[in-house]
Amino acid sequence: MTPDVLSIIVLVGWLILAVAGFRSYRVSGRKVLLYVLIWASIFVVVAIVFRTMGA
Repeated sequence: MTPDVLSIIVLVGWLILAVAGFRSYRVSGRKVLLYVLIWASIFVVVAIVFRTMGA
């Protein structure tokens, strides 16, 4: 399994745990979706930076 695939699997698993945590504190679905999009965007930006640096 390549590191890229593994990173995506880890990100999805982490996002599922984060969504479950937010929902347990009665955070609205809209706010949870916003947080998921923010974290996914951060992950994509960091992945692009590492890809362009050749790491």
